[in-house]
Amino acid sequence: MIVPISLLAELLQALPQLRAQIYFKSSMTALSHAMEDLVLAGSDEEPLVIASFQRERFYRQEAHRYRRIASRSSQVYVLAAPETDFKNASECHETVAFAPEDGLSQEWHLVVLGQNYSTCLICQEKIVPIDNQDDRGPQLMDQARRFEGIWTFDREVSSKAAALLLDRIVNYRPELTEKIDRARTAYKLVKTAKKTRKSATSKATKPDISTGKNSKIPNPKLSDAFTERLVTYLQAGQHKLLKAYSAIAAQERKERLVNLITTAMRQSLNPQEIVEVAVQELGTALSASRCLIYRCKATDVAVKIDREFLGPGASSMLDQTWLLQENQIWSDAVARQERVYIQDTAQHPLIANTKFLGKTVKNWQIVSWLMVPVLYQGRVLGMVEMHQCRSVLPWEEDEIALVEAIATQLGAALIQAETYAHLEELNQQLEALDRTRSNLIAITGHELRTPLSTIQVCLESLNSEPDMPAELRQIMLETALGDADRMRKLVQDFLTLSHLESGRVQWNVESLTLQECVDLALSSVRSRTVDRELPEIIAEVSADLPLVQADGEWLVEVLSKLLDNACKFTTPQGSVTVRAKCNGSRMVEVLVADTGRGIEANSLKVVFDRFYQEEGALRRSAGGTGLGLAICKQIVAGWGGKIWVDSAGKDRGSEFHFTIPTVENQLTTVNS
Repeated sequence: MIVPISLLAELLQALPQLRAQIYFKSSMTALSHAMEDLVLAGSDEEPLVIASFQRERFYRQEAHRYRRIASRSSQVYVLAAPETDFKNASECHETVAFAPEDGLSQEWHLVVLGQNYSTCLICQEKIVPIDNQDDRGPQLMDQARRFEGIWTFDREVSSKAAALLLDRIVNYRPELTEKIDRARTAYKLVKTAKKTRKSATSKATKPDISTGKNSKIPNPKLSDAFTERLVTYLQAGQHKLLKAYSAIAAQERKERLVNLITTAMRQSLNPQEIVEVAVQELGTALSASRCLIYRCKATDVAVKIDREFLGPGASSMLDQTWLLQENQIWSDAVARQERVYIQDTAQHPLIANTKFLGKTVKNWQIVSWLMVPVLYQGRVLGMVEMHQCRSVLPWEEDEIALVEAIATQLGAALIQAETYAHLEELNQQLEALDRTRSNLIAITGHELRTPLSTIQVCLESLNSEPDMPAELRQIMLETALGDADRMRKLVQDFLTLSHLESGRVQWNVESLTLQECVDLALSSVRSRTVDRELPEIIAEVSADLPLVQADGEWLVEVLSKLLDNACKFTTPQGSVTVRAKCNGSRMVEVLVADTGRGIEANSLKVVFDRFYQEEGALRRSAGGTGLGLAICKQIVAGWGGKIWVDSAGKDRGSEFHFTIPTVENQLTTVNS
């Protein structure tokens, strides 16, 4: 039967005059060895020895000593929680296997009762609370484990401890009852099951160890004093060792976190990834209730929290708008460019006298507040905030120094990421300029040289052949005029795009009927393509649509270019459809869809670039400069709309969408 009650608790209840003390494992090991040596070197016959180990592996480290002790006495009992093959057995000594759930699994006991001496060590391990454990580095050294308990030469205490332990042994091994009864008789031990608690204060069985009776120790008081000094020395040494280890562990933790941030900076130049690593590691390292790291400038009014670490019991601030200029603590940290630490917000006069800060502290349950600015060459890049929300748990100076070190690393990392982003943007712009230059050269060479050559040939023929037949002369003139018009349109597209991109266009905004603009665009397309067969064009634009607010000339230009493109890339057997609808955001959405050759998925994002030609400038089957869609994009953006394209892929058609503000929307915008 499992006994979950601690033996130490039972002993302290039976002998309330006892007071438990704290022992390190190293001290207990020394005491245990001294007690075992007392048995091995003593002259008493058949001493009672009871040793309880938390786990089998701890017993195996001392097994050879207990085999030697067993050669001096038949009353030797070893208890442990089995891990491999430890079991109940009667070999060189009695072994007792108790369940890991038993209260003994957290305790360490050694009781020695001889006819002329007695000593006992009854201790329970003190489990360090989770919040105080250093789970970010190596665990505390094994020798620094702490136990709470009793160590004494007092025979009354030793006898009581022995009686309690023998009761536990009988519980696990009832077949030893007769042997244990002999031990009780020999050492005048009372069964605790009879609840004879009076023995705790009775003087009938208590030997007079103060005068040396029933003991062969020459002077017990001197022996006790010597042992106490030895234990004190061991305890003091262990305490110094523990402090040294804690200092080393704190330094190691600081260096590890700084290295972690540096590594993250080298592995990723994404500021969001760097901040995410820093906020999680820093919050964990300092056991904070909440850790916030956000980017901001000294002039920012507010910031949206997008990265945080949360400890137990703290409420999340993700996606919250964090007011900055109204926060005097933030302003002080930015102005002084150094940390601001408030250990107890309830006692701070600034918070008590500032309504905004008082409300903030109350809403987010901030008990301790640390702010460390992220700086680079005197420029504020962000802020690190640490909150404690449960109780006042002051951060040590080395912990605050750790936050400052991380903030310094963050400043360098963010600047590096920002520089890299600017460099990437510059490279993209240079690449775009290079593509534009290449396309411009190719298009100029093809779209200008070809018609110029045709015009030159026609004019030379007309000049050199005065007797040319009238029909051929007419063909030559029409060809020259057609290519001249083609060159005019090319130059016009260049000038139009240049004006739109430079912002020099004067917009004549008016209220328009979309159906009328579509009709004008269709007439323009049909008049320009009388020499070729067009696909079926279907217009499904309702007259009930609200009026749109745009420049009519430019709106017709957009519709004309989209319709012209759709007809150009669709066979006469296909169809082109124009539709329009209200999209729910006070905008009219226009759709120009075709059943033509479609657009590849990897080209959907670049079709609106200048000089874009899906087939290449020199291999295209349809004419054009590649400026039409770029012009449409600039026009639509000019009236505050959006333009985009969808396509299911090659030979599966295309759908061009663009939006136009309605009159109601425009009025609302102006009034606001």
